[in-house]
Amino acid sequence: MLVGEWKRLTTGAHGLTLRKQTIAFRSPSSGLRVTVTADSRCSDARHMRGQDVSHRKADAGPTSSPAVMFGEALRFARERAGYTQAELGKLVHCDRTVVTRAEGGQRPMQAETVASCDELLQMGGLLVKLWDRVDWQADIEHPDWFQKYVDLEAEAVAVRAFQYARVNGLLQCEDYAHALFSLGDVRDSPALVKERVAARLSRQGRYLQAGGPLLLVVLHESVIRSVVGGPGVMRRQMEHLLSVGEASNVSVQVAPFGMSLTRLPTTSMFLLVMPDGKEWIYSESLYRGHFSDAPAIVAGHRCDFDLVRGDVLSVRDSRVLIADAMEEYRYAERRAQLGGLAEEQSQRRQRRQLHRGGPRIPRSRPGA
Repeated sequence: MLVGEWKRLTTGAHGLTLRKQTIAFRSPSSGLRVTVTADSRCSDARHMRGQDVSHRKADAGPTSSPAVMFGEALRFARERAGYTQAELGKLVHCDRTVVTRAEGGQRPMQAETVASCDELLQMGGLLVKLWDRVDWQADIEHPDWFQKYVDLEAEAVAVRAFQYARVNGLLQCEDYAHALFSLGDVRDSPALVKERVAARLSRQGRYLQAGGPLLLVVLHESVIRSVVGGPGVMRRQMEHLLSVGEASNVSVQVAPFGMSLTRLPTTSMFLLVMPDGKEWIYSESLYRGHFSDAPAIVAGHRCDFDLVRGDVLSVRDSRVLIADAMEEYRYAERRAQLGGLAEEQSQRRQRRQLHRGGPRIPRSRPGA
């Protein structure tokens, strides 16, 4: 059985810090020694008979990420035992993608899953110790950071959301989503815009069907008043909010502008309840998502959300506000259409006047 040996590791305010970026562990009985560093991953590993251990087919390069180092240790132990990712996932009762993302340092395993892997792969508690030392919320920072939220949302039995500026993704109609993505970083690629819209709408299915998971959404009034795509798009989005709000599992409320800001969250936030009762809190900054499943943090935000729901407009009054906004957008849409028609008619009149007011040119008449 392997015995872990930590080298040059310190814990700071932001989690695990690697002073010389070295993690080594060895087995006194077999002589197996593994070293994971920022410059060398799973190097100098030998079986007790001196045979080389298979490594990754493609080395991603140096890293100082504790999460990636945990993933490399897990990968080494799995390959040494001769399991594929799918086989290991089946043995510890999780999906292959859970193993894949853990080995890539992209997403933490559940603590009980790590313990099962440690025991199955005969790591003597090392994987558990490594996993405990990683500040996963601070360390996960990869291009597909939103994928973790989508994965959680796809399994959640309840979602509570407070949203500023934009309609929550689970409540967006197709035109609104298209208008949003057309303003974003893929605006120059119609194919990517179409792909993003389809992906967003695909997330809504299980929440907007009969008997779907609980969806409690509080929209700040800025969501209702911020025009995306023009009055026609906003009118259709308001109609969509009124329609989906009729579902028994969906509640949509509005926090009006006049509400005291001291009672509102400072940013959009999302609380997800998983089938096993575990809860996550999620929010976003400019380039990444922030996750936490710390019980104290989750409980605090859940309490804030419940208090906010008690202070904002009721569901009935919120529907009245949304319906009023819908009619305002309908009026603006018609005015824009009439304005365009009036401008076209004005231009036609001007052309006719110019033609009629031009100089008369004498012409000979037939038969004269």
